[in-house]
Amino acid sequence: MSGPKGILTDVTKCIGCERCVQSCRMANDLGTVLPFRWLLDDGLSAVRWCSVLRKDGKFVRKQCMHCMQPACVSACPVGALQKTAEGPVIYDSTKCLGCRYCMMSCPFGIPRYDWESAVPYVRKCQMCYQGRVSKGVQPGCTAGCPTGATIFGDRDDLLAEAHKRITDNPDRYLPTVFGEHEVAGTSVLYLAPMQLDLLTLGNKLDERPMPGRTATAMSAVPPVFVGVGALMTGIYWIIERRMKAERERAAGNGTPPADAHGHGARDGKEG
Repeated sequence: MSGPKGILTDVTKCIGCERCVQSCRMANDLGTVLPFRWLLDDGLSAVRWCSVLRKDGKFVRKQCMHCMQPACVSACPVGALQKTAEGPVIYDSTKCLGCRYCMMSCPFGIPRYDWESAVPYVRKCQMCYQGRVSKGVQPGCTAGCPTGATIFGDRDDLLAEAHKRITDNPDRYLPTVFGEHEVAGTSVLYLAPMQLDLLTLGNKLDERPMPGRTATAMSAVPPVFVGVGALMTGIYWIIERRMKAERERAAGNGTPPADAHGHGARDGKEG
């Protein structure tokens, strides 16, 4: 049985043509990209799931990293995000609460809120899981790349290929594969001649998995939901009990019962 899938992007092979971006839009039937202000940062939006950035004269493709231990999955209180056995981290909008904890927890700043929609959801790259990867077909972005700068395959095979390229061309690349160990590893890997801090929002990531860092905060979420629900139920029960007692009292002495605000009637007429 083959292992989890992944994507390897070789920055030195990318020509910045954005065929990957176009292929992603076609494969996922994404809408028209409008020039909203938040697109100026990294080009990603609810309807643009990958982009091509420029650094040091090179082009770097940005997309969801599909972490091996994804923080977005652990942060979601309702299970709207899931890590599949095949590798992609997928999203179920029917479960989403719109809390956007996934956006706050992602170390790569990937999930985007669909602000321009009347019924907004969180959206991001799903590595073409439903229509392609789950059926044994490579994602649209890798299929559309004309130079082989971004390729799809088993993660272990991609890591072996990446290290082989580093060994064969030590002057071309940094001696590390970005995504092999960062935040316990990602399904999207990079070979590059320079640091890829533009993918990490300028932060330095170590090998510790992100879910362990968010577990303390997120463990409080279910109790809060239960506590608020219990509080509202208790308030309703107290109010209903008081109104019932008032109705019984009024029935006993022949006076009109009080309303929910405690106001009764005077002389048989509404006051």
